[in-house]
Amino acid sequence: MQNGRRSFLGGVLAAGLIPKPTWADAGAPAYLAAAATPDGSYVLCGIGDDFNIVFELPLPARGHAAAAHPIRPEAVAFARRPGTFALVIDCVSGQIKAQLHSPEGRHFYGHGAFSQDGNWLLTTENDYEAGRGRIGVWDAAQNYKRVGEFDSGGIGPHEIKRLPASDTFVVANGGIDTHPDSGRTKLNIPTMRPNLAYFKEGEIVETATIPQDMHKNSIRHIAVSAAGSVAFGMQWQGDGHPTALVGQHQLGGDVVFAQTPENALRDMEGYIGSIAYAADGKTIAVTSPRGGKVHTYDAQKMTLRDVSDLRDVCGIAPRPQGFALTAGSGDMGYLLGKRQQLNADPQHQWDNHLVAL
Repeated sequence: MQNGRRSFLGGVLAAGLIPKPTWADAGAPAYLAAAATPDGSYVLCGIGDDFNIVFELPLPARGHAAAAHPIRPEAVAFARRPGTFALVIDCVSGQIKAQLHSPEGRHFYGHGAFSQDGNWLLTTENDYEAGRGRIGVWDAAQNYKRVGEFDSGGIGPHEIKRLPASDTFVVANGGIDTHPDSGRTKLNIPTMRPNLAYFKEGEIVETATIPQDMHKNSIRHIAVSAAGSVAFGMQWQGDGHPTALVGQHQLGGDVVFAQTPENALRDMEGYIGSIAYAADGKTIAVTSPRGGKVHTYDAQKMTLRDVSDLRDVCGIAPRPQGFALTAGSGDMGYLLGKRQQLNADPQHQWDNHLVAL
């Protein structure tokens, strides 16, 4: 009997029939988010669609965003800028599979993205001695060995996304030069030149820039729709008030800016913390933790639809209907039109981003 069982198991293994772990094995989270806890420690959480915490994994320092592997229940948790580490975590076992360190003279910007097949991880990095942005390339099949890098097409690359059903990526080059010796001081505001850079196989295929009179609007965060449109949120570095904080672009097209009434724009305090498309791509939502506001826009007309209030709101991601929200206050829940349903969570102060799985 034992010999028969061993033979059977051997045949199953040889045939590759043992089921591979999925996100269901990690508690079926709908989102990933980093948080601080009351005792001063930091964690990466898996959050269900019902806003219950399905797993909580320790981080060595404050996190920013995470990149979810497209095939297996694995996440890369990035340190907040100018952090130099990222952890690859098996979200089923909670084990750290690999620890990434930025090369000497570099730091991460808190974001990364996987190739379509999950074999490659791309990370946004600051080459602070050269004052240029770089994209690091890591081989997931070789325990995330660093195998290459290339120019990001600008300064200060922040969020990076992959366009759907392709291995074309887009990165938000915020345009701001920083150096660890100067902390988070911005060194080149008068000459900054933000852009969106699209690249494939390490080669830039298109760059989208904003008008010169808006050049102090740092492009930081981006969202990609199922149709391949890219929405971007900006952070104003100039005097007075910006003329826009939200824009949209598609490969081969022109940059279009959202139309926002002056008072509503002023309430955002020049700062977009995160951005998302609705599941159907018809609505763009942005958050401002400084202003405590959520704006939603008609993605086709680029006009403001609704304004909602939520103190210290930042994380936002699509739900089947509406959007999911997280805030530094610990609140989390959903937004549907102007209606909010929020739960207070005193055990978590949510960091900037909510990553949909």
